[in-house]
Amino acid sequence: MSKTEDFLTPEEEQEIVQAITIAETNTSGEIRVHIEEHSEKQPLERAQEVFLTLNMHQTKARNGVLFYVCVADKKFAIIGDEGINNVVANDFWDGTKNVVIENFKVGNYKKGLVDGILKAGEQLKHFFPYQSDDIDELPNEISKG
Repeated sequence: MSKTEDFLTPEEEQEIVQAITIAETNTSGEIRVHIEEHSEKQPLERAQEVFLTLNMHQTKARNGVLFYVCVADKKFAIIGDEGINNVVANDFWDGTKNVVIENFKVGNYKKGLVDGILKAGEQLKHFFPYQSDDIDELPNEISKG
């Protein structure tokens, strides 16, 4: 099995998808998780490529968020689309990133992603609150590369 397949159990993946669903109930923001084994690129650069590949830049409010994990290289990045970046402080993602990294350091990968996703949802609701006409623009399942 690849390191990507061993990274999370199917049950842990479902808990992460559930966290995305919960986080998105309070915001029009769209959250995705992408996991891959290896990349020659720096995590932010690769995350930006994945962001575009997943069409996350096509949300109405440009408020997509990607949690990118490169398993074998032990790299992680979190990025948001321009709609988010235009309204938040430069250090907006630091707290979320730190929650994920602290859990990853001790092998709590599922907890790190779940806690990070829920924190991102809480932060996003201040800038992009849920509206009654909101639709789920992006799938919630984990993508893998």
